[in-house]
Amino acid sequence: MSSSTALPGQSPIAETAPLSLCALEPRVPADRLVAEMVPPPRFDSVRFDTYVPDPNQPSQTEAVGVLSDFAAGLGGAHASGSGKRKWFSRKPAAASAPLGVYLDGGYGVGKTHLLASLWHATPAAPSLKAFGTFVELTNLVGALGFQQTVQTLSGHRLLCIDEFELDDPGDTVLVSSLLSRLVEAGVALAATSNTLPGKLGEGRFASADFLREIQGLSAHFRPLRIDGEDYRHRGLPEAPPPYSDEQVTRAAYATEGASLDDFPSLLDHLARVHPSRYGALTDGLRAVCLTEVQPVPDQSTALRLVVLADRLYDREVPVLASGLPFDRLFSEEMLNGGYRKKYFRAISRLTALARDAKGLVAQ
Repeated sequence: MSSSTALPGQSPIAETAPLSLCALEPRVPADRLVAEMVPPPRFDSVRFDTYVPDPNQPSQTEAVGVLSDFAAGLGGAHASGSGKRKWFSRKPAAASAPLGVYLDGGYGVGKTHLLASLWHATPAAPSLKAFGTFVELTNLVGALGFQQTVQTLSGHRLLCIDEFELDDPGDTVLVSSLLSRLVEAGVALAATSNTLPGKLGEGRFASADFLREIQGLSAHFRPLRIDGEDYRHRGLPEAPPPYSDEQVTRAAYATEGASLDDFPSLLDHLARVHPSRYGALTDGLRAVCLTEVQPVPDQSTALRLVVLADRLYDREVPVLASGLPFDRLFSEEMLNGGYRKKYFRAISRLTALARDAKGLVAQ
């Protein structure tokens, strides 16, 4: 649909009217939710041989070898069927063999790269392996229900969980219960995790926290330590200065496939769309343009925005905005609270996407 647009002081020009995310209420069938559990586009091409280990960190080279063997061991029949390999043997002699690996390391060591490489290397059809963040997994349970999620994932060879979050006890118990059922069904697991509240910046590794929090599941994971330079103490990158409402609006009209919404209305709309559908909300988007960015009013709204930021970042959708810079979205109370790591991640990702959007503004 085309329209003739004239902003103050400018001549009308015929351009394509942008989309509005607030006008979209996607309905996503269950099979699509599961089918979309694959590594995000930015990890489409990663493989073990594209991971460049630090020669000063032998654990990185070792991790590649262990994970390669783990992937090869998933090439036989499903663990609950015949043709089991050593990772999944239920013979007494191998009863303690782990059904999963936990990648344990600081920021910047390539855990997600290795986790996605494991997914790609596992010799099974994409429909038999799943990859998602902890939040995506909890959203899947919310959309499908616990029993249907168990039934849907039980036939998989592998489930990869990136950023297993330990900051919400309820969600941790929920996912631990889910994983216990999947282990019983013979599904192999691989995970990375975030640090616990109060431990951001303390130490470098979280395997003890992870194994304690998942309690009965800990015996199913082999911790795989990956040493490397830890980026945890680096500050957040400074967010680029926001543009004017006029600049954002003009860019939205000039960019095919862009959306244009005012930020408060978008936050209200996110409350009416289940987070499991936020990926579908971004289908076909080439850019997101937002006016009137302002502080997020409460924690529930903030957590929904975190999920949207993750989906936009996964899909590499640039974000152009007016109002406040993204590093002022969350209050000091939020940034010092139990969900602060999520908020720091959202700020970092939105800041990166804002930098990607620079080219949308006519100089």
